[in-house]
Amino acid sequence: MEGLQRCFVLHYRHYSETSLILDVFSEDHGRLTLLAKGARRKRSNLKGTLQPFTPLFMKWSGKGSMPVLTHAEPISIGLPLRSYILYSAMYVNEVLARVLENHTPYPVLFLDYLNVLRELAQADNPEPALRRFELALLHHLGYGIDFLHCAGSGLAVDDHMTYNYREQLGFIASIKISQLTFRGNELKAIAARCFETPEQLRAAKRFTRIALKPYLGSKPLKSRELFIPRARSIGK
Repeated sequence: MEGLQRCFVLHYRHYSETSLILDVFSEDHGRLTLLAKGARRKRSNLKGTLQPFTPLFMKWSGKGSMPVLTHAEPISIGLPLRSYILYSAMYVNEVLARVLENHTPYPVLFLDYLNVLRELAQADNPEPALRRFELALLHHLGYGIDFLHCAGSGLAVDDHMTYNYREQLGFIASIKISQLTFRGNELKAIAARCFETPEQLRAAKRFTRIALKPYLGSKPLKSRELFIPRARSIGK
């Protein structure tokens, strides 16, 4: 490749005695796997640089399944993410690493990713930022659904009516209540990505979990396990 690319490290793992395998999200090339030779050596100029949530300029060579990293430098310091906010950012990284195909460009999604990290760094409650990012991700994956009209009648959704979600079809007005049921005002909030009540935020989380499940598969997300101790402590 030519020129430096804006990138983030999503995840890394040790390889041999001195190297790392990097899962990287780049602005122009999407997700890719890079080999960072000698990055763990004591005198390596890469030591401490290849950290998640730090914006980087990177360059690599080779066209195989694992190109070799040839240069990396921080654009700025890493974003200040601590405690459960850090767990939320780790969740975002794990979802991206799970659902994005290698070498498929997502330049606008890259900006959405940068925005969610900025929002998380300033947030007391990470949930709104996470829901907005998940909805953006679904859009970039080609997931198209109309939140504002009943799929059965074509009429605009009513704030107080309930609608059942049907995969690949949309939302259909129904009085039957289940985990797939959403109120009209909740659907409007999801469409606008603006959540004014806790109920709307919970509905958005329920929907994104339903919609992302086919992309994520059945394997549990490791990052979700980090929230369990926090949830238990809140419940005490």
